[in-house]
Amino acid sequence: MNVVSLFNGMNTGRQALENVGIKVDKYYSSEIKPYAIELTQHHFPDTIQVGDVTKWRNWDIDWKSIDLILSGSPCQDLSAAGKRAGINGSRSSLFFTFVDILNHIKSLNPKVLFLQENVGSASKLDVGIMSRALGVYPVRINSCLVTAQLRDRYYWSNIRTKETMFDIVTDIPQPKDLGIMFKDIITDGYVERVKALALLEFESRACTSQESIKKRADREFINMVYVDTDKHTCLNTGSGKGGSQEYLKHRNETTGMLTLIKENEIVRTVNKIEMCRLQGFPDNYCDILTTAKAGSLLGDGWTLPIIEHIFKFII
Repeated sequence: MNVVSLFNGMNTGRQALENVGIKVDKYYSSEIKPYAIELTQHHFPDTIQVGDVTKWRNWDIDWKSIDLILSGSPCQDLSAAGKRAGINGSRSSLFFTFVDILNHIKSLNPKVLFLQENVGSASKLDVGIMSRALGVYPVRINSCLVTAQLRDRYYWSNIRTKETMFDIVTDIPQPKDLGIMFKDIITDGYVERVKALALLEFESRACTSQESIKKRADREFINMVYVDTDKHTCLNTGSGKGGSQEYLKHRNETTGMLTLIKENEIVRTVNKIEMCRLQGFPDNYCDILTTAKAGSLLGDGWTLPIIEHIFKFII
């Protein structure tokens, strides 16, 4: 396949194609973050970097040869975590650049496949506008089915579709629930949440104190891990909240559940390995980057097993 990937980020689309066994001849990446380009070229040196998406008419691409176009256009104006400027906001309106490129390719190759992703918290109005522009309505998949994080996303695609009475809809089935929990992916310590919150671009930013981490967790929806520096034997607390030794032993005897005792408690945000795991990547995938840069890409990127699941339906 020949592929164009817009807003390419950390190159999840290329890695997913590789993982499901689809051969790539040429892969064109539109990305402007230097460290995103660095990570892409590290894993796939043959990637062709074409630069700023708004300058696509100047790209040296044989458009009629393109078989697949990918787009994860910016979600900041659509997300409930943002200012809700909507699809016409300064960043999320880049979606329409994707539509222009897609329509240009379609005029030369009507069989071109596409995948567009965006946040599940987008308004119904914006989802409707995007769906009518693409001629297909999305499927909604939460990454919690295949990873340890809650990541609700819309996926528009013509890879597999079906017609309803009124519309054409993306017909990608829900992936099997693998039952991966937040506690399963942490490198040490313990967590109170069953599933991690959706990984965010700024999650890895440093905090100055334990108190600031806790405040950020409440205010900014970041993931918090508790670390017991004394490494006590595991005893149950049920919810993960601390108490007396007698209380903990009683809870352990009555429920049989395990967690660490909170003594000399330290809290931290998720580390680089855990962020990779939350998005379904190998532990060492971002080794060449700092934790902050890895967090920026992973928090703003696609969940690898979800993209693999969608690509398995490419004929």
